[in-house]
Amino acid sequence: MSTIYDFNAERMDGDLQPFADFEGQVLLIVNTASKCGFTPQFEGLEALHQQYKDQGLVVVGFPCNQFGSQDPGSNEEIGAFCQKNYGVSFPMMAKVDVNGKEAHPIFDWLKAQKGGVLTDGIKWNFTKFLIGRDGQVLDRYAPTTKPDAIKGDIEKALADK
Repeated sequence: MSTIYDFNAERMDGDLQPFADFEGQVLLIVNTASKCGFTPQFEGLEALHQQYKDQGLVVVGFPCNQFGSQDPGSNEEIGAFCQKNYGVSFPMMAKVDVNGKEAHPIFDWLKAQKGGVLTDGIKWNFTKFLIGRDGQVLDRYAPTTKPDAIKGDIEKALADK
């Protein structure tokens, strides 16, 4: 697999989402959790989505329950929580693992493209990956990096036609 566009993921509604549908757009892929100290980042992620969606940004959330069991609900419960509490309108995929033998292939690819500081594994919820219009990983951001802090990188990626 050479670009993000080679992958598919299950959406919260159970339908398959081919990432080829996002070809030519800038993606911000985030592993999320609804009961985490970083959960308020949903607000910032939604703000980025609203601000830049018409220029080609797509934020994509992947709920994950691997860190402190902080997303134990069903896909329906998670989706309702995100919409009700944060007005999330960007695409949310079905809950996945991001590390280990059961990790979703997208996250195996993302980690291989842009490793972490001490380990390539995802360390916690709200790790973010910025993908350029060419389908390649541009950067990886720690869970502590607030969405607003990566606006400059998003704007640069959007300007790269």
